[in-house]
Amino acid sequence: MINRREFLANSLAAAAAPARGRADACIFLWLGGGAAQIDTFDPKRRGDGKKVAGAAYGAIDTAIKNVQVCEHLKQTAPLLDRCAVIRSITHPIVSEHAAAANLVHTGRTPSGTLQYPSIGSVVSHQLGPKTEEVPNYIVMGYPNITRDPGFLGAKYGYVYLTQTEIGPNGLVRPPDVDSTRQDRRETLLAAMREGHQNRNAGDTVIQAQGDVSRQAFRLAGPRFMNVFELNRESTTLRESYGGEFGQRCLLARRLVQAGTRFVEVSFNLNFLNGSGWDTHNDGQTNQHLLIQDLDKAFATLLLDLEKQKLLDTTLVVIATEFGRPPEFDAGGGRGHQSEAFTMVLAGGGIKSGLAVGTTDDLSKKVIERPVTIPDFHATIHNALGIDPHKNLYAGDRPVPITDHGRIVQELFA
Repeated sequence: MINRREFLANSLAAAAAPARGRADACIFLWLGGGAAQIDTFDPKRRGDGKKVAGAAYGAIDTAIKNVQVCEHLKQTAPLLDRCAVIRSITHPIVSEHAAAANLVHTGRTPSGTLQYPSIGSVVSHQLGPKTEEVPNYIVMGYPNITRDPGFLGAKYGYVYLTQTEIGPNGLVRPPDVDSTRQDRRETLLAAMREGHQNRNAGDTVIQAQGDVSRQAFRLAGPRFMNVFELNRESTTLRESYGGEFGQRCLLARRLVQAGTRFVEVSFNLNFLNGSGWDTHNDGQTNQHLLIQDLDKAFATLLLDLEKQKLLDTTLVVIATEFGRPPEFDAGGGRGHQSEAFTMVLAGGGIKSGLAVGTTDDLSKKVIERPVTIPDFHATIHNALGIDPHKNLYAGDRPVPITDHGRIVQELFA
């Protein structure tokens, strides 16, 4: 029996926990390289690009009262009431892109004994598939161990896409293989696979590989492959999304609509400014081209999801590994800064139209409401209806979904 003290403690804990969100899918926009918060979503006074620290661009008003963004986010600004801008993200990894990207994707620093799963794999594991005909977790960008399923196993890994027009090359049937020939191949493979799994019944890796193999044949069907027919969308909509990154965002919407739970869309068009979001030296010169591309794609994605009645159930995230300091380097660019930077959440049923956290007059330090990466993960999970404090299991070892992350409760009030 539970005693009175335990009953009261449990009641208080339940009362303190925010309501779970109603999102059932997530589109994770990855600005790899380290997007400058001072030049995007946390603008401050202007600098001169040389000796005077500050923003590289002017600021404009938004749909949120007293909240401004960079002048190159002109399409996003009137839609910011669909968003929550978290300006006080902070973590300690400033020197290495790979280590910081791993932290943002897994919510933890590496362990010598355990490979932690990425947030996409955790979401896939916890929410399960909507359909067996569409991948639960997809990455558009560079394949990387930081996106891997870790101890959750291959079943919760991602399908990697290199282009938006035809889908994964491995799922496209060769022109000389008709349906009859394909059926014979699948029957033969199924018999061989079943025998191999039976002979290795205790090997979880082999069992998982067999499951993935079976899923691959299901994915080669029309429900998934038709998602890539972007020409089914109007020319006006496709043009509204913009270039390659925008077309990836359009594909992400179509994937979510078809049943995918988690889509990461990497913005890795380095040729636009020579360096991508890693704006050392000359990379800063044409950074505005990246920001304008992001603006066009993100704003169109929000409106498109809204039109399709998907915005309330789809959480859209803008994430990066760290930000940039207000000072300019010798080449006119910016270094790394992890002590204070910005992430953005939109849709997913969260409370929007607010900016969380405050930085100092140059966006260099958090002065109010710091949000750690585990906190950020906990908030995403909560928006997706996942208990961020639940234990996963690496064999018999319990591993909490987040590393003591605390939900940003303002977004669920």
